[in-house]
Order: sequence, then C-alpha cells, then structure tokens
Amino acid sequence: MKNTEALRCLLCKKPKCSIQGCPVHTSVPECMQLYREDRLDEAGEILFDNNPLSAITSLVCDWRQFCFGNCVLHVKKMPVRWYQIEQEISERYLFTYRLKRKDNRLKGRRVALIGAGPVGIASAIWLYRAGANVTLFDSNERIGGVLRYGIPGFRLDKKFVNVYERMFEEAGITFQGGVRVGTDLTLAFLATRYDAVIIGAGAEKPATLQIPGEARSIQALPFLKNPNAYELGHHVIVIGAGNVAMDACRTAIRKGADTWIYYRKTYENMPANPIEVEEAQRDGVKIRIFQAPVQVNERSVVFCDCQNVTDPETGKVSTRILEGTEHEVPCDTLITAISEKPEYGVFTGSEPEWNEAGYPQLDENQKVSIPGIDNIYMAGDFILGASTVVQAVASAKTAVNAIINRFAQ
Repeated sequence: MKNTEALRCLLCKKPKCSIQGCPVHTSVPECMQLYREDRLDEAGEILFDNNPLSAITSLVCDWRQFCFGNCVLHVKKMPVRWYQIEQEISERYLFTYRLKRKDNRLKGRRVALIGAGPVGIASAIWLYRAGANVTLFDSNERIGGVLRYGIPGFRLDKKFVNVYERMFEEAGITFQGGVRVGTDLTLAFLATRYDAVIIGAGAEKPATLQIPGEARSIQALPFLKNPNAYELGHHVIVIGAGNVAMDACRTAIRKGADTWIYYRKTYENMPANPIEVEEAQRDGVKIRIFQAPVQVNERSVVFCDCQNVTDPETGKVSTRILEGTEHEVPCDTLITAISEKPEYGVFTGSEPEWNEAGYPQLDENQKVSIPGIDNIYMAGDFILGASTVVQAVASAKTAVNAIINRFAQ
C-alpha cells in the first residue's frame, strides 16, 4: 500500500463524499477498498468508467468543496485525502489505457460533439465505448479546450491532455479542428448528418467592465492561451477573483511582473477555489479588496473604494461604489477576468427557445428545444455557466446517457 491515508477511511455505507460531495458520484469506498488490497487496475477501471477525466479532476477540482469537504471525518477536522489516492490510481491507469469498444448499444450511430474540452473528451470516450462513431469539432487546432488553452501548465501538465489526443488517434475518433459551428458549419447541417449532437463548448465570451479606456486592457483567456505573446511590463493588475483570474495572475507573476488582484468584494465572496487563492498568494500575488475600476489610463487605472450594504428589508448584501474615493494606481498592463459566458453564435440559423433566465430551454435529458430539430443536446458551460471540470463531466454524462437510452440497440 502506497498511501496510508486509505487506512483512515471508514468505508461508509452511505458515503457523503460520493453522494453529496462528488458531482460525478465517484464510488470512493469501493475504490478505497481495492486500493487497500493493491488492486489498482480494478480501481482505475471503475474510476475511468465513471469519470474518464479522473486523473485531471483529482488535480484541479475544488476538493475542499467536494470529496474532502464532505468526508464524515471532517467533524474531527481530519478528513481523508481521497483526491490524492484518486490521483495516484487514475494517473497510473490513464497512461496505460487503450480505448476499446465495450458494447454495441450505439453500433452504427453517428454522434457529433461541438467542443473538444472536458465535455467533448468525456463524451467521446463514453460514446465510443458504447459503439458510436464519434466526430469532435473545435475552433482550436488541438483537443483539450480549457485543459490545454486555459489552465496553465504549472497547474496541469499538458501530458494529461496529450494522452487523450493519442488515445483518440489510435481509436479512430475523428477530430476536426479550426471549425466554428455557427459560421463554418451550422447546427442544422450537423443535425441532418448525425444521429445526435452534443454542444459542449466552454464559456469563452468575456464580460466587459464598461468603463472608459477599457480597450487598453487585455482579456485573461487570450492571455492564458498564449502568455508569451504579451509584453506585460512591471506593474500588472488583474480585475476579478475567479479561477481564471487566479490563473492569469499566477501566470503574470511567473513572467516577472509585480502582480496585484483588485476585487470589488470581500475574500469570502471570491468565486475562485480557495486553494487557488492561497496558492496565488504563496506565489507572491497581492490582493486588494473593496476596489472597483472606473477608468483605464495609458499607464494607470483609477479605482474607487467599495463597501458592502445590507438591505434592511431583505437582508441581501450588495456592493456599492463610494463616490468621491477615486484614486489612481500605476499599471503597465491591466488584465480583466470578471466572468465568461457561452458564445451562442453556435445557434446561428437554428434559434432555440429560451427560458426566463436567458438560457436555451432544455428538457430533463438536456435536449435543446429547437423548432424542427430534435437531436441536439447540451452539456457543460452552455447550461452551467463557467463551471469546474468535474461539473462539466457530470453534465456530459447526463447527455450521453440520454443518447444511449434513446438509440440503444
């Protein structure tokens, strides 16, 4: 046995870590028992069947929120570090695995996947193993999506993405890169040539600050895709406090910049994984809270102070900019990472019905309601907004299962 943490696991019959904590409901007790018995291949197979990206999610997901935070031993402040054991098992299994057909439930069926990130990779594996002929379409030239072009190498070694690329090539899964669905191809075209289509592209459309001089800033996602294309200068400010912002500031500091995060709310309001915030600070990133940008100048940014205000009737807390508190902060490069949204241009020519929240209307199987088209499904950021990798995989499983149930022989 390589990790004594496994001995502390209580092998709960109703494991909160699996049922409540894990979006993909990983069978932790079963795999932990196999690990204790040194049956790593069997444990790896269970993990991969359930979540083909387990070697990645165990590295980058918010384990404090998920498995670790829901361990029954958390009440004693001694939760089991399952994510470490999962990483050990999953990495070993992934780099020796060869993708094979498992059954013929979808034999002869053709499925198109829009987006070759987490949703596309997981879906392709499940569908291929069920006998389908799978084609992936992506605007990038290589598979991986956010795994290759968003998460920096110091957080996720690209060997974990390359192994799926090799796996797909060996299995004969078709990948068409440099293709934008909605421009180069239409959904209607794909819907007539494939039995089913899953839209699983990531949220890549950045929100804007809508302040004077914003054109002088750069967006975090293009920066993370190719950091070496940018000359940052010495003083860098990152606006935002999500995971993308943390990746951007940690990348900037590795390029030698004095890097700050300016955020309009408190530490408790930060949407980023707390682990990422801690690691950014350990890297040397400094953080200022209750700061809102109001103007971007050529070599500086003007901020105003903010404060939290509680509505006396509803108790809702909002953040308000304090007038008359403008102050100028030197800045060679401003990077904005305030939020990302899906690019709905994919629906060009095939307008879906929209729900009250402004998202495409879906049924319980995540099938999109589009007049005249009955085989388009969605998963990942297109229904969750910018989400974690493991949450994207969980939503992909719902769509894939719906397709299997619909067409299974």
